[in-house]
Amino acid sequence: MATVHAEITDRLAAFVLAQPVFFVGTAPLAADGHVNVAPKGMAGTFAVLGPHRVAYLDYTGSGAETPAHLRENGRIVVMFCAFEGPPNIVRFHGTGRYVEAGTPEFDTLRTRFPKRETAGQRGVVVVDVTRVSDSRGFSVPRMALVEDRDLLDRWADRKTPEQLEAYRVTKNTTSIDGLPAIGDGSHTVETTTPREALGR
Repeated sequence: MATVHAEITDRLAAFVLAQPVFFVGTAPLAADGHVNVAPKGMAGTFAVLGPHRVAYLDYTGSGAETPAHLRENGRIVVMFCAFEGPPNIVRFHGTGRYVEAGTPEFDTLRTRFPKRETAGQRGVVVVDVTRVSDSRGFSVPRMALVEDRDLLDRWADRKTPEQLEAYRVTKNTTSIDGLPAIGDGSHTVETTTPREALGR
């Protein structure tokens, strides 16, 4: 049975900030649209902005489902699991919005994250949290963290600003259901994916 909290307490904030990975769930309004669940990692990319607001750094990748869904309807849930120590699952349900890199608001929000600034950071997802809950998660396995992967940073660092912009235009302007995501989608440019660029 989940416990619903009035706000993000100091205890819950400390728990989520200590987790090395979290999961983001969004969906389009269309009944036949694709629900999306995205794993997020890298230390210093999540921030608790207040008792009812959180945010995370979003990186250039091969898709843009979360930005597209937030642009359409705003619904989002962020989930954290304890893979070490006592079992615990924390969920933040709420309304999200996407703040693109290169805007004054992004520059202001960027100061709230310990993670260094890198070329691959394409935006910040801000969530106004309307429901805070935690539960036990007795079936979640215990696992040990080896290390953060730096492949995404290294891939982006090898690109020029123009190459990154071309990639985003090609891969990030719409969702897999065709919803507008990042930018205006007025250009189409062929380029390589992060996996191809890394030779994997």
